[in-house]
Amino acid sequence: MKLGFFTANYLDKPLEEVLDRVVALGYEAVELPAFKGSSHFDVDRALNEPDYVKKIKRMVSERGLFISALSNHPEGQLVLGPHGIDTDGIYKGTPEEKIAYGTERMIKTAQAANALEVGVVCGFIGCENFGRFFPWPYSKGWEEMEAKFVERWGKILDKFEEYGVKFAHEPHPNELVYDVYTAERSLKLMADKKAWGFNFDPANLIYLGIDVVNFIQAVGPKIYHVHAKDGEIVAHNVQRDGLIPTGPWSRITRGFRFRIPGWGSVPWKRVITELALVGYDYVLSYEHEDVTMSREDGETKTAAFLKPLLIRAPYEGRRDILFQ
Repeated sequence: MKLGFFTANYLDKPLEEVLDRVVALGYEAVELPAFKGSSHFDVDRALNEPDYVKKIKRMVSERGLFISALSNHPEGQLVLGPHGIDTDGIYKGTPEEKIAYGTERMIKTAQAANALEVGVVCGFIGCENFGRFFPWPYSKGWEEMEAKFVERWGKILDKFEEYGVKFAHEPHPNELVYDVYTAERSLKLMADKKAWGFNFDPANLIYLGIDVVNFIQAVGPKIYHVHAKDGEIVAHNVQRDGLIPTGPWSRITRGFRFRIPGWGSVPWKRVITELALVGYDYVLSYEHEDVTMSREDGETKTAAFLKPLLIRAPYEGRRDILFQ
């Protein structure tokens, strides 16, 4: 396993500056944001300017790094929704226009990944109405959204497979796939799609009270990428406001908050052990969403905490001379 860095942590800085910072801190890979307007990677330029792709690849490789994934969470959200004011900040239009735009952009992201020789795109799939996780007042609502998921994302995944790229959905609130059960359901629904899998971010699951190693065991080989992000279940606040987070992230009384690895409730030794047992030997990509400390604090503390824990090679088997 290797320690990676999601450069979206520093979209306000030039990519070259971020890459230099990443190398100095001992990170080994980068995940590049690929949504419209990203200052670190432009999908349209990648598809129309061969020299641009060469420039990005050279910029990364000459520093001894590699690109673990492209990420396009915002535009993937448009495929299933919601399609009202909630997503106007991503793309403003009718529901049909949003679906068409999100579909086109995700396929272009797969093309760009292929051009870069990057095998994974991380993102969201969307959810028309997350409130339908509860069957009242319409018990068939979630089932109908599943049908739309198969129809819309099935076509996108066909293009991913055509370009030799895997799509790693990140289970998360306000997504059709957000926990162990819905992840397992999606594998059944997309059983014929090799490109379908997951970007495992334990912080997005732990707020539900899930022991996150259960997710790893449930979907194992379908984990295509991992986010190194922690989540803190704040015990004294849970007794006041519960686990489901509402209000500003900086609210001191929140029952749950995102943290950097090692500062929350994710059992990292168990997580890394379980990832190794299911055969995951790729990148843990650090994403900073901890409102209690600066990005500089987070990146240094994360590297110091996680690097010693990473399993670099599998067990060779016992070699006991007495039993040969």
